[in-house]
Amino acid sequence: MIKAMSSGVNELLHQAHKFVEELSKPFIGREEEAQAIALAIVTGEHIVLIGEPGTAKSALARRAAELINARFFKYLLTKFTEPDELFGPLDINALRQGKYVRITRNKLPEAEIAFIDEIFNANSAILNMFLTIMNERILYDGYNEIKVPLWTMIAATNQVPDEPELQALYDRFLFRHFVKPVGEDKWMDLLDAVWRIEAGYYECAEPILSIDHIRALNKLLFEVNLSKVKEKLVKLYAILEDHGIHVTDRRKGKALKAIAASALLDERMVATEEDLLVLRTITPRDRDEAEQVYAILMDEIKASERYLRELTEIEANIREAKQYIMAITEFEPRLVDYLRSFEAVRDKVRRIAEETSDEAIRRRAFDVLAEVGDVITLIRRKLGI
Repeated sequence: MIKAMSSGVNELLHQAHKFVEELSKPFIGREEEAQAIALAIVTGEHIVLIGEPGTAKSALARRAAELINARFFKYLLTKFTEPDELFGPLDINALRQGKYVRITRNKLPEAEIAFIDEIFNANSAILNMFLTIMNERILYDGYNEIKVPLWTMIAATNQVPDEPELQALYDRFLFRHFVKPVGEDKWMDLLDAVWRIEAGYYECAEPILSIDHIRALNKLLFEVNLSKVKEKLVKLYAILEDHGIHVTDRRKGKALKAIAASALLDERMVATEEDLLVLRTITPRDRDEAEQVYAILMDEIKASERYLRELTEIEANIREAKQYIMAITEFEPRLVDYLRSFEAVRDKVRRIAEETSDEAIRRRAFDVLAEVGDVITLIRRKLGI
């Protein structure tokens, strides 16, 4: 299927990649937020942005809806918010006829992308309606079951909820992104960006994709090749558990969708280890865990990249050294330096093989170790020892 429609798929992936770039374009230092929102939209899951007010959360949500030409609904919750404000008022004429009907025009039941600010202010009546809308895409309202077109809910809050009654709602958000204020080094750029926004440079974004395109991307998720990352993913789950970070079975499984989406947004149909960095928005429960998870991922994934670079450089040095050594016809003092150097390299490659948890890198290290051994043997022969 992919081969038959490769040009169409390539164009779709290119536009999806462009969507992420355009989403963050007006905002300084919000590339990670744009990536997280894009992951939520491609997977058809929900995301909660956790951080202080004034960090472009609602603006990013609105721009995301504009870029895919989606029906958008936005609302700020307080503890006094009534269901009618979100789901529409009751139709009085219908009620007189004994029918329980809501007027849902321009309300949440008709939205494809919704932004709910301070979502954990929801009272019990709204909370129960949110749960079914997010999980089943159905609004249970009195005597009616209304199927809703909601694709992704983007929510915002200042802090992670502690109340037990809110945990089910918090768990509905596969993606949890912790938003930080823009760093001091970008404050000058921030001033210029806000000035452009206030001047109306980005009043309305031109659509790049449509909801139909998003649905096509969502189906494409399940054609991404995940075989290269599954073993590493399982190891990462074990490492997280060892550090006291528990990941539920549901989140473990759904992470695959996020990993596949990360590959698609990078215009690939094969997932790589770098895509596993999406775990930083899926596995942490609070800000402390988020920092801990990020450190673990950077150590485990970036270490693999570093090992690969080192092994590649060593292989290049081996090829160059072999050519030089083979050309020597008489005793050359530099051979002693080469011997010492490659004995040190041998120790380094052994350490890589012992330290890495990646089986592919371990095999590569053993292959390089054999090549280093061949060079050492060749040098010893030339030295007559």
